[in-house]
Amino acid sequence: MARPVIMSVDDDPEVLNAVERDLRVHYGSDYRILKSGAPAAAIDVARQLQERGTPVAMFLVDQRMPGMSGTELLTEVRKLHPDARKVLLTAYADTQAAISSINDVELDYYLLKPWHPPEERLYPVLDDLLSDWKGVARVPYEGIRVVGSTWSATCYSAKQFLAGNHVPYQWIELERDTAIQEVVRPLAGNPPQLPVILFPDGTHLVAPSSRQLAEKIGIQTRAQLAFYDLIIVGAGPAGLAAAVYGASEGLHTLMIEESATGGQAGTSSRIENYLGFPAGVSGSDLARRATDQARRFGAELVTAQEAVGIRREDPYRVVQLSDGSEVSTKAVVLAMGVSVRQLNAAGEQSLLGAGVYYGAALFEAATYRDQDVSIVGGANSAGQGALFFSRYARKVTMLVRAESLSRAMSQYLVDRIAQTKNIEVLTASRSQAFRGAASWRRSRFASWTRARNRRSAPRPRSSSSALLQGPTWSPVRWSATTRVTSSRAQTCRWRRIGPRAGCSTATRTSTRRAPLGSLPSVTFGRGREKEWPRRLVRGRPP
Repeated sequence: MARPVIMSVDDDPEVLNAVERDLRVHYGSDYRILKSGAPAAAIDVARQLQERGTPVAMFLVDQRMPGMSGTELLTEVRKLHPDARKVLLTAYADTQAAISSINDVELDYYLLKPWHPPEERLYPVLDDLLSDWKGVARVPYEGIRVVGSTWSATCYSAKQFLAGNHVPYQWIELERDTAIQEVVRPLAGNPPQLPVILFPDGTHLVAPSSRQLAEKIGIQTRAQLAFYDLIIVGAGPAGLAAAVYGASEGLHTLMIEESATGGQAGTSSRIENYLGFPAGVSGSDLARRATDQARRFGAELVTAQEAVGIRREDPYRVVQLSDGSEVSTKAVVLAMGVSVRQLNAAGEQSLLGAGVYYGAALFEAATYRDQDVSIVGGANSAGQGALFFSRYARKVTMLVRAESLSRAMSQYLVDRIAQTKNIEVLTASRSQAFRGAASWRRSRFASWTRARNRRSAPRPRSSSSALLQGPTWSPVRWSATTRVTSSRAQTCRWRRIGPRAGCSTATRTSTRRAPLGSLPSVTFGRGREKEWPRRLVRGRPP
């Protein structure tokens, strides 16, 4: 924890230096002593300390100063540091002003000039005030702080990026912290651009992109080399496994990931049927372990980048990244996993990231404590999410298109959901509309999911959040020239259907022959190479 600050403010240099000297002699070992000769400069320093999360234990301020009185200054700094003790230095003639300040700014004490000897007239008073401050002071968080609104999609994206990359941060709800509002208001603008991310060094970012945020916190966003033996596009479980195998065989390996490692599995609250974890493992923990393992073998990970193109320059392949840079390689593994198939229900787009989420927002669980949560979907990820949120939410409602959960969900999850009292399952149901209001100025939010049940009349379901899971995931759509290796070393060919965000399922094309030499080579362990088969064999996507 950074040392708390005692700040003295006086426009008279001789008095200011004398105050600083006496404070430093007695409190210099435990407190950081700061001084300022101008009220405006003192307010700026107080604001910077608030941005950095540095606590201020006491303000020792002169009453008579040009442009702003001591009482007026304490009124301003009180907004930034409400717990700090406030002491006014006054002359005998200003005693009445000091007494009035007790009611106006909740003044803790006033001292008459001169205060010598300090051992009798200064230190005993300040010792008592600082002792009281220590009893009520909140220990500040010294890491990254994200200030925003629960119902802001951009705030959700920033928190998701930080959580997915295992970067610790403190979330501060703007509407509930009056002190932080004074700091954020001049930074965010009007209307405010959220989130405002405050860093320990005193700097900040306003509504940053994933790449800006990654570069600021030190996450690698650019490849270190111009050439690699193996490039893997996607860092989900399949991409991470490929990186471990490639790097362990001595190949210079690069992973390219748009958001965070782990993919869909990384968002799972608990995975209990994964080999090697008899007690289960969270998706986040699994992704972290696999990432550390790949890096231990020398694999390199580039985050907040997207592979936007691949071209042949025989005998190599060139991968173009979203920032315009290019990296060459001998072989490319495409491990993009799945993309989200949206419901396209009425009102959905306006509430995405602000009460309606694709994928269980595990880091948001505490936000919905004692509230209602609806989960759309009936596969394993939906079941895991329902069980996780049932620990926090008052009620979890699952909307499932199938006639029963057993159709797409593992039996162990079905049994546990049946035993959980605050989970309700509505089968043969479809979501038709989402309604609600999301605003950074309002802390209350409600979204409604209207479920159409084929066996009963339509009825609305009220919830604070809707988590879209399970059947909303679909295989990623491959381009007409993409070849993908399956776990059995077969190849399959897929084509895109429609725009990226609107794909319902992937469509498999018929088997056809490819011209000799038109397919890239695949590098196996120990440097051996094998040409892709001339005849494309149908198979399942990885």
